[in-house]
Amino acid sequence: MPSVGFFDDPLFDQHSTVNHPEHAGRLHAIRRAIAASTVRSHLVPLSFAPASEEDVLLIHAPAHLAFLRRIAQAGGGWIDADTVVSPPSVDVALAAVGAGIRAVTAVLSGEQPAVFAAVRPPGHHATPTRAMGFCLFNTIAIAAEVARQRFGLERILIVDFDVHHGNGTQDCFYRESGVCYQSVHQWPLFPGTGRVDEIGEGPGAGFTVNLPLPPGCGDASYQRAFEDVFLPHARRFQPELVLVSAGYDAYWRDPLANHRLTVNGFARIVRLLVDFVDEHCPGRLVLLLEGGYDLAGLGASVVATLGELAGTPEAEEPVPPPPPIPEPDIQGLLATARRLHRL
Repeated sequence: MPSVGFFDDPLFDQHSTVNHPEHAGRLHAIRRAIAASTVRSHLVPLSFAPASEEDVLLIHAPAHLAFLRRIAQAGGGWIDADTVVSPPSVDVALAAVGAGIRAVTAVLSGEQPAVFAAVRPPGHHATPTRAMGFCLFNTIAIAAEVARQRFGLERILIVDFDVHHGNGTQDCFYRESGVCYQSVHQWPLFPGTGRVDEIGEGPGAGFTVNLPLPPGCGDASYQRAFEDVFLPHARRFQPELVLVSAGYDAYWRDPLANHRLTVNGFARIVRLLVDFVDEHCPGRLVLLLEGGYDLAGLGASVVATLGELAGTPEAEEPVPPPPPIPEPDIQGLLATARRLHRL
């Protein structure tokens, strides 16, 4: 069975958010779930160093980094109603970015065929000039840019299954053809971006794929989104590396959204991605933790993800899911996406 590179560090607990959905207890829940699982024997802990200023500036404006440093050095504070900085937060966010870069290095060097980084704070809402939505630096965007500039990759696929649209990641590559961004998310919901007709601009036209699903969508809708749109589009793109914004807030009990995925639903999504990578760019899959705020669901879903990466499926529901109900009809949305992207 393949091993899975894994990042976890007590340092990530030090981003203090007090009474906030995105708190260190999320990582504690993941650690407990892994400790109680059999997949733990397949995990290979990887060391990493914090990202440098040079790394961050591959994506972010110098003023953005300076602004966050000033807030941290002044004792911390709220940037907006959702996003808080504590004194250690910038250093913790730099560590998260460093883990993302090290993950890319590990798969591109052949050290590990797949890597999961259980890091915080999350990153996919951070734009080049703004921290927002719990996010300070856009870890996955920086990792993608490192793969392009330092490893010479020409085609990188970013798949985002967090229930909130990754507006920051989209902004980073909206006019780029070398990075394809695919997002499935709830609509309407924060941050209010990610319409199906947001497909990229200029050289990037056609390289952004958004599937804004209505409330009530669950396992079947997500599987169709991948099978009918994302995977056909990705096959045409032929990526050399697949990066995943792995958010688990589409879980049916999550307090911040209204989608209905089960742990088994997340496992099926990851299996589809693993099979795709095995076919098109073997040994080049990196997943970075984004959201997920029901602690039991988060822990179980991460274990299920790791089990699929290791080839030892271990998807156990921590709470019996509710009886299935009909999901919204998304056929028209999928048809629109297929038409816009000429699939």
